Amino acid sequence: MATLVARQAALALVMLAVAGLMAVVPGPRPTQAAQQGRARLGSPAPELGAATGWLNTGGKALRLRDLRGKVVLLDFWTYCCINCMHILPDLEKLEEKYANELVVIGVHTGKFSAEKDLKNIREAVARYHIKHPVCNDPRRALWNAYNCEYWPSFRLIDPDGNLVLALHQEGKLEVLDDAIARLVQMHRARGTLNGRPMRWPLEKIERTSPLYYPGKVLADAAGQRLFIADSSHQRIVITTLEGKLIDVVGTGQVGKRDGRFDEATFDDPQGLALIGDHLYVADRRNCLIRRIDLKDKTVLTVAGTGQQAYLPAAPRGPALRTILNSPWDLCAVDGQIYVAMAGNHQIWLYEPQTGMIAPFSGAGDENIRDGGPTQALFSQPSGLTSDGTTLWVADAEISAVRAVSLPSGNVKTLVGTGLFDFGDVDGQGRRARLQHALAVQFHDGVLYVADTYNNKIKTLNPRTMECRTFLGDRKAGSTDDPPRFDDPGGLSIAGDQLYVADTNNHAIRVVDLKSKKVRTLELVGVEPPASVETVRRPTFPNPSVVRLPAVTVPAEGEWELQVKLRLNPQIKLSPTAPLEYMVEGDQSGAPPTWELIDMLEQPRQEFTVKVPLDKLSGATTLRVSVKMLCCTLGNEALCFPKACVWEVPLKFEAGSTARPLTLESETLQRP
Repeated sequence: MATLVARQAALALVMLAVAGLMAVVPGPRPTQAAQQGRARLGSPAPELGAATGWLNTGGKALRLRDLRGKVVLLDFWTYCCINCMHILPDLEKLEEKYANELVVIGVHTGKFSAEKDLKNIREAVARYHIKHPVCNDPRRALWNAYNCEYWPSFRLIDPDGNLVLALHQEGKLEVLDDAIARLVQMHRARGTLNGRPMRWPLEKIERTSPLYYPGKVLADAAGQRLFIADSSHQRIVITTLEGKLIDVVGTGQVGKRDGRFDEATFDDPQGLALIGDHLYVADRRNCLIRRIDLKDKTVLTVAGTGQQAYLPAAPRGPALRTILNSPWDLCAVDGQIYVAMAGNHQIWLYEPQTGMIAPFSGAGDENIRDGGPTQALFSQPSGLTSDGTTLWVADAEISAVRAVSLPSGNVKTLVGTGLFDFGDVDGQGRRARLQHALAVQFHDGVLYVADTYNNKIKTLNPRTMECRTFLGDRKAGSTDDPPRFDDPGGLSIAGDQLYVADTNNHAIRVVDLKSKKVRTLELVGVEPPASVETVRRPTFPNPSVVRLPAVTVPAEGEWELQVKLRLNPQIKLSPTAPLEYMVEGDQSGAPPTWELIDMLEQPRQEFTVKVPLDKLSGATTLRVSVKMLCCTLGNEALCFPKACVWEVPLKFEAGSTARPLTLESETLQRP
């Protein structure tokens, strides 16, 4: 124990040296051309026309010139980034305080390739309950124009449209608050402030499941129980291993109240660990560790103060007086609990018997480095598992799996090479690539990895470091056959059954490890919180596929697709349900060369989609799918889902012309 305490003291000194680096993530530097023409303080702010899609605006693109008279705060973020998550509560406070004067716009400049998909950004906006407009900046055009280098970064624009403040790093609430207050006061006195409130049409994610973005799951084989972190419903759901409801912990409201199951509150609960009759919960956004007494049916806070740490904690101290920083996962080993402290980029150790907590491994800077516990570096550790002698870590931001020796804390990397090294490549050690893996589970000598942004489950042999795809084809989906996932974020095993928290599908999937068969767990008796409105997603019938003759197109330029939906005169498109469409370049079973998922908030029978032909390079077929809800004329309460699919073989030929292509459906009838 003396050696452990001495090591923890040394670790805290290293943390002090890097404390200023923990609240920011380095991003790509602006191009040389962008630096020459970059936005300068006191000059007109660059327009937002380079954004390729908008959310929380009804699909309407916002322009700075239309926001004259408002103070505008641009938040450059990417949804994987823990530091970007940390500033969301600050933005909420500013939006509430300056509801009539301030417009916050999230400029999403994705780090990972999956984060450039508008569909995935929409999921993140809903998961994090973001209520301000968000635009997609996949080519980093706005990032470059505003000379950004870090996530998160802020750019403040005055009511005259001039750039007046540039900041990066989390923890800047007071600075931003003071700057906004001064601008409001100044422009109110000048008469140039627009004080009319603005309202935004928020994104709605349709779902039939009673869960909402479940983050982690824990299967208890001995007790035949399944514990589900129903993260965006702010609660823990307890069922049998077959999905029958046993209990619900939490009201579904945001908070940090202890007490009985029916009065306790959480805020984005994630990792779970079971010791006897006590279930421990990483209450991520509250920066707490909570203990659920399964016999007494009570919740008690056992670690954290409810504040978020920006500076390192003491080497070892009472858990209830120690400030934590986004605990994301927990793993129980020999009566002690290891904590993936994502916000500090470290592994911590909590001792339930003594009530003490301390950093265990990792110096605190965000990067990848092996070595002893005071030299090793992690990058947003988000998943833990152990065999009792080794703790394996899903190290998300470096798309890595790390091995931490117990009890020494020494670190070795199995897969992963750097902050910007990611992909979907099977192979051995440094040759393999993952994309933002959030979970790992050890079973019978094999590690199962939730390769989250690749929508896959992979296996990793910890001895040979061979990493292979186990299930999934990279396409986001919810089908059991073929097995498809959508941002799987949690794994747990009971017997030969692998339980997967399939986050964006709002579901728990069960994989038979011997047969590789997948089923979606039917939750019996589980309902969403009483205060939450569940939007029911209709089950779409299998559509007939319209196959068109092959089309010759060039390898560059823009191709215009004109979609025309023919409806029986007795039906119409539902005006209250969005029409969803997907365009993808298929290439004979391989991942699509390009994919676009979008929707029309106000559906119409004819609309146009523009496809960048360079993105289709290598595709053999263009596939377009449309899903909609139709209603019977004269009885608008009688509605039913419809779907259409077109497939067009492609031939690429230099010098050819990309003529507009009309995709016309068969006449859609009532069922």
